[in-house]
This record gives sequence, structure tokens and C-alpha cells, in this order.
Amino acid sequence: MADPTFQVIARRWRPRRFDELVGQEHIVRTLRNAITSKQLAHAYLFVGPRGTGKTTTARILAKSLNCTGGPKADFSLDDPVCLAIEQGNCMDVIEIDAASNRSIEDAKRIREECQFAPTSCPYKVFIIDEVHQLTKDAFNTLLKTLEEPPPWVKFILATTEADKVLPTITSRCQRLEFHPISEEVISAQLLRIVKADGVQAEPAALTAIARLANGGMRDSQSILDQIISFSGKKISEADVLSIYGLASAQQTSDLAKGIAQGDAKAVLALCDVFHAEGRDLMRVLADLQLLVRQAVLDAVRLGGTSKLLGSALTTEQLVRLLECLQTSESGIRHGLSPRANFEVTMLKAIEQSRSRSIDSLIKDIAAAAAGLPREPGQKKIKSSQPTAEAEPAPVAPVTPVVESPRTAQKREEVAVETIVVDDELSATAAPVDNGFDYNLPMEKVLPAVETAKPAFPGDKDFDAAVGALPPALREKLKETLGAEFTALRSVSANKLRRPS
Repeated sequence: MADPTFQVIARRWRPRRFDELVGQEHIVRTLRNAITSKQLAHAYLFVGPRGTGKTTTARILAKSLNCTGGPKADFSLDDPVCLAIEQGNCMDVIEIDAASNRSIEDAKRIREECQFAPTSCPYKVFIIDEVHQLTKDAFNTLLKTLEEPPPWVKFILATTEADKVLPTITSRCQRLEFHPISEEVISAQLLRIVKADGVQAEPAALTAIARLANGGMRDSQSILDQIISFSGKKISEADVLSIYGLASAQQTSDLAKGIAQGDAKAVLALCDVFHAEGRDLMRVLADLQLLVRQAVLDAVRLGGTSKLLGSALTTEQLVRLLECLQTSESGIRHGLSPRANFEVTMLKAIEQSRSRSIDSLIKDIAAAAAGLPREPGQKKIKSSQPTAEAEPAPVAPVTPVVESPRTAQKREEVAVETIVVDDELSATAAPVDNGFDYNLPMEKVLPAVETAKPAFPGDKDFDAAVGALPPALREKLKETLGAEFTALRSVSANKLRRPS
């Protein structure tokens, strides 16, 4: 027979004072200061996810208001009034579940009870849980009472869905936001609980329970109760993963690494493992998104690249990967074959992590093009037409020429945008006159360029032109665009000219 005195962890470890509340320090500070300065609002609206301490805080606030010698933030747990509030025997602290008391008649009953002074306490406190469940008529019935209640009445409204509470109600209350509790805080609290209860638990197991709780302390304590029922006094990470279908942190990390490195075989092998072990694919996807999000933040912090997933990825690639995982949630959750949809999502994630936007490609190509030859002493590509050999002309002395800024700009444009080769100069040779006057106007240079005939692979001109390209530019074009050089053509004057 079950022990009638047994209480679950969530009830045994429910905070009884402000000092015992964890993870909601901003709420504790606000209420403490209000009690100490005697500036208590007549109505509070507690908003936050489930299991974050809204009802518990409401009860502690009721104790602070009605304790002997109160209101005061630090009260004795042995105070008879506080004990009566904890046990639900205090006539002046009324807890109402709005999910089952939501009609206009229930609201009228609350309004009528407000007219009577408290019997044994300084204040009559109404704690209305899940207040968003009230009907619109019930809300409207309470409007006047919430705005100007009797001096001995305090309202504490709690809800998980603040958007469903009428704005006219919210404007009459002081709103306090309860945040999801961090995994570190939950793990630390669970560690205190298992030590006090004489249970041995691996730190990784407590971390896994905290991940499952999604920021809710009560949920984590309920999960711990179930794990203890399964494992007894010794809890391992494998037990937690097996009961709730979680992937281990190492498996999730290996999956992210396989995606970042483009290793489709390793990714699909992990998908098979998840299916064989009965892992919750939606939970795996959620954990994977958290890892990618951390990598995005790391890339932003480091200036654009992160190696947190095992391979260097840019911020743009990581954002694309994260968007791919987010848009695939619905297909995995509601699809006919979650396993197939999950595998397709992972393969798409690999593709997104390797793709790049056209803007970034243009920037990289422009940066590589900046390394093209710009100095005099280089020749244009010679025509492939056979010409009679001529005696080399004597080298004329180089005379400095003073050129206008416009002429200099045109000369640099021609030097950059026409493909040139130097088949006569070596690393040790001194610059010589190659027969091309860089000071010529554009109108005289362009016609000469336009007369050049196309050249193709195997032609001397073509091979010389491709060989003259900087190796870094050839590799960049091959890597990013898959470029292959198939023909060499002249550049028209219209293409070389820039709009003025």
C-alpha cells in the first residue's frame, strides 16, 4: 500500500520564502522593495511559462502581507497565519482556478466577497490562477473592482498566456515577467535535491533532465521523480536518455560536425542510430538548432567565421543552416514519415552549409581580381595570325610623361580589364619597352584590342593568357563558380568604358 504521507519532489521542495526562490531574482527584488517601502500595488499580474514559480510567489507574497507584524518580507515559517496559508486553511487568502471558475457568475461572486473585510488578517488576498481562461464578460465584471478595490483587498493574477488577458485588465495591474529558468540553475537545484534525498546522480544525467524541462523548475522535479522510480537511488545519463528518447550531447555534436564538414554518410549513419534507439527526432532537431545558434553567435563575436561545429563556417552559412532546420520542423512533426523527412532535412542542411550567396561571390572575385598585373612592362596577347619576322627596333630612352588624372585612370582601367602576358621578362630582367604606350588615349587603345581574333584551348595565345592569370584568381573562380576557360575574346570599347 502506498504511503499516504508521501509527497512528490515538486511539493516537498516548493519554496516557502523569498530566499528559497531560484531563477527569479528580479521578481524577488521587486516585491521585497515594495514590501519594505510600503508601496504595494493593489493588483499584480504574474506572467511566465509553466513551472517558473508564479503561484508559489503569489503564496509567498500573501504570507508577507498577512504574517504577524506584517507586511514584511522576512517572516517566520512557524507563524500560524503562514502555516494556515500553506495548508489552504486561511479564510482571507482565496485561491481560484479560473479554468473551472470562468463565468460571469464566478466574477460576480468575487466582486461581492471583496466588500467584506478580512476576518483574521490585515488583507484579503485573491489569487486567480490561469486568469486568461475567464470569459470576456467575467473580465468586464471585474474591471471596476480591479481599478478601485477596497483598501484591504489585494489581487494576484497569474497566467501563461498574457496576450489573452484583456488590455483593460492588464492596465490596472502591475505586471511582473517570470523568465524561463536556465539549465545551469535547474541542474544546481536538482543536485541539492538528490544530495538531500540520498540519491546518486551523474552530472550529465541532471543536465539532460534540465534540457528536458525547457526552463520549468516544476517540470524538472517531476522528471526527477520519474527517473528515481525507474532507476532507484542511482541515476545515470543512459537512463534519462532511454526513458525520454533523447540523443546524447556527443551524438548531437557529431551530427553538427558531420553537417558542417559535408559528410553525408556520417550524418545518415547517425540518423539510422537515432531510429534504432527510438530517439525523439523533434528533440534532436531542437538540440541541433541550439548548437548552430551558439555557432552563429560565436561567428559574429569572432568577426565572421566560427569553428564551433568542427569546421570553419561563415556567419552567412550558419544562418542559412539554422533557417533550414527551422523551416523543416513542421514537415518532421506532421509528415507521413518523420524519419524520411528528418533525413532529407539533414541533407538539405549540408547543402545550405556549403552554399554561398551571389553577393559574397562577387566580393571574393573582386578581391581576387585586385591582384591582376597593373605595372607597365607587360604585353597584350599577340594575334595568332602569322607575321613576318622583323628586326627588333632599337630601344628608345624612356621619357617621363606628365599625365592628367583622367588619363591615368583610363590607363589603369585598360591595364586591369585587358588580359596581358609577359613572355620576355624574367624575375631578374630590368623593365624594357614592350612596344605599348600606356599613355595613349582610350580611343587609340581600344581599336587595337578589338581587332584581336578569338583564341581557343590549344592556341598559343589562349594558353599564354590563362597562364598569366594569378593562381589565386584561377582557384577562386574554379572553387566558387566552377569556371572553365573555353575561349579568349576581345573586349569592346563599350564594355571597357565606364559611365561618367
